[in-house]
Order: sequence, then structure tokens, then C-alpha cells
Amino acid sequence: MSETGDKTENKPVAVVTGAAGGIGAACCRALFGKGFAVGIHYRKSREPAEALLSEINGEGFLLEADLASAEQIDAMVNTIKKEAGRVDVLVNNAGMSVNEPIHSMKLDDFDAQRVMSRGAWYLTKRVLRVFMIRRSSGRIINISSVVGHTGNAGQIAYTMEKAAMDAMTKSLAKELAGRNILVNSVAPGFIDTEMTGELPEEVRRKILDTVSLGRMGRADEVAEVVAFLAAGASYINGSVIHVNGGMYGG
Repeated sequence: MSETGDKTENKPVAVVTGAAGGIGAACCRALFGKGFAVGIHYRKSREPAEALLSEINGEGFLLEADLASAEQIDAMVNTIKKEAGRVDVLVNNAGMSVNEPIHSMKLDDFDAQRVMSRGAWYLTKRVLRVFMIRRSSGRIINISSVVGHTGNAGQIAYTMEKAAMDAMTKSLAKELAGRNILVNSVAPGFIDTEMTGELPEEVRRKILDTVSLGRMGRADEVAEVVAFLAAGASYINGSVIHVNGGMYGG
């Protein structure tokens, strides 16, 4: 086992996809604070991932993979086996947003958006088989979105994928009944991240008008709920927990 992997010994392990920034990075910090060693997944952003690993005192390991590739997911699972030998919590956070109205979105762009749920499905399948089912223990936490419930103009493909994450949560919780593996979703609302930072100011103001708290959420406020589901919440299963400041009541 590598020097980094040695630091995971005798610690529960959480793997977070799309962990180099925003909500993913906040989840890594929160899970580290709960005593987890953290597998920090990234696709291209190695430097932020390395900085995050240093921030959590090296108590984890890096995982590079394009979740559009089943082969790279398989290689990622093999790296987890080498570095930690276990996964106690999987946080499916990685995502992308291709925003176009239906009349102008190209089929290739729609297919690119579909990778989000496909990659989460396949990684979850592999983690369950290799780590969780044989130990009869684990937590799977899917990061979805409020727009998977409310819809949003110009984001049909994205909202379809986020709704799919919640459908996966509910179905998988039923499939795993009796195995002591809990599956839940966290659905953030309007969170201050790089993705929302690209929105025009007029759009941001209109969205904020729908939030009863009158402000954007913070990534760490979403991560608090993820950490709660990871380290406690023993009677919550197959649920979607909304973190949106009153934007939508679920």
C-alpha cells in the first residue's frame, strides 16, 4: 500500500466523485471532519485535488477517471482496492450541465449530458459488488438537484439527469433492502458554486426571488447534510433531502 494509502488504515473510507471543487470539495472536508479517509475523484483538475488532499492532512487518496468510460471506472475501483481496500460511503457528486433549449440542443450535447447518470450507475454497481455487499454495510449518497423536481427552462437534459439520480436512489434502496446499505439523495437548490457563478445577474436575481431565505446556499451547507447521512441517519433510506433555503418544499 502507498504512503498515502497507509493513512487510510483502520479508518472508514468515503469516495466523493467530482471532488476537486464546489460541493464535492466541501463534502470531502465535511467527511474528513467526521473521521473518514477520503478518496478524492477528479477528471482533469489534478492541482485542486492535490491541494484538497493536503488540506485534509493527506488522509485519503486521489482518483483520476473519466466517468464516461467504464474502463476508467474499473481502473478507479482497482485503485481504491490498492489504496484502501474498502468503501464505506460513496458520494455520487460528479456532474456537468449542457444548457440549451430543446429546439437548439444537438443530439451529441444531449448524449454528453447522459453520461452523468450512466457513470454514477456503473460506479455504484462496481462499488457495491467489490466493497459493500460482501461486508453488508455501506452508504450511497447521490447529489441531485432541486431542478430535477421543479424543471427549468433551457435545462431539459440536465433536469432529466438529476431526476434520474433521485429515481435511482429510490429504486436502489428497494433493491438493497435487508443488506444494511442505505441509499439517499441530497438535492441542492441555488448554491454559490462555479456553475451558478456563470449565470447572468438578471437570472440570479429572478432565482433568488423564489428563495424564502433570500440568499444563495453555501457548498458547506450541502456538505453538512451529506456528512449527516454518511455518519448517522440510520433510519433514513430511499429519501431525497432538499437543501434549498425554502425554494422548493419537496
